[in-house]
Amino acid sequence: MASVSEWIEGARPRTLPNAIAPVLAGTGAAAALDGAVWWKALLAMVVSMALIVGVNYANDYSDGIRGTDDERVGPVRLVGAKLASPSAVKRAAFMCFGIAAVAGVALALTSAWWLIVVGAVCIVGAWYYTGGTNPYGYSGFGEIAVFVFFGLVAVLGTQYVQAERVDWVGLVAAVAVGSMSSAVLVANNLRDIPTDTESGKRTLAVLLGDARTRVLHLALMTVPFVATLVLVVRTPWALLGLLAVPLAVKANAPIRSGAQGMALIPALAGTGATMLVWGAATGLALGIG
Repeated sequence: MASVSEWIEGARPRTLPNAIAPVLAGTGAAAALDGAVWWKALLAMVVSMALIVGVNYANDYSDGIRGTDDERVGPVRLVGAKLASPSAVKRAAFMCFGIAAVAGVALALTSAWWLIVVGAVCIVGAWYYTGGTNPYGYSGFGEIAVFVFFGLVAVLGTQYVQAERVDWVGLVAAVAVGSMSSAVLVANNLRDIPTDTESGKRTLAVLLGDARTRVLHLALMTVPFVATLVLVVRTPWALLGLLAVPLAVKANAPIRSGAQGMALIPALAGTGATMLVWGAATGLALGIG
């Protein structure tokens, strides 16, 4: 039976910036419209964090029962390492989805009913990323899904439930956060190219190959700083987003240097840290502005 620490590691806490950054940026965008509501921001954070943990457990379950994680490097895999039964990990995933659903319904009932449909699509998308008979994460669409769900939907959804509208500022912030969130997955899948190729998991990194995947990571990490310059049109305070530049350079360093396997772990952590700092700095800047 897995220990508490192994369950926590199985939840992949290093991916939490993917959940936190969009809510910070979206709340800042809502504040820019004089519409920030603290309790709605907290509920949005619950939805986002529950979804990311749920999708991590769902991936652990689905990859584990397929045998994809049998020879995987990186964080512990509960099913693949036989630390927990597949049914227990599946229950944990659906428990997280349930928490996200309850918080999401509460937000929808205080803003717009159709957000329930959006939330349902997010949960279905989270499960079928690696679940079902034809998971889209095995066909190169993972980065697109992450961009949409943890970029566009998360940032604009956070802005909408608070300000009851979205604007170009929220959209620019959403594109920036979505790009960095996708970059986390790109770094992860770059590390796993050998094992994914062997197991038949055709991620975007497998399809692009090692060299072009490294270029993609650099391009995605550049987007938020272009977005920062665009957001200066709204407020000069947006330049606070440039505080994340050193972190972005450091995060991309192992990828630029041609690192492989476990040596790419700092790139994942660094990309997440860049996203968190950019989201916090930009959210604060938009609120001040």
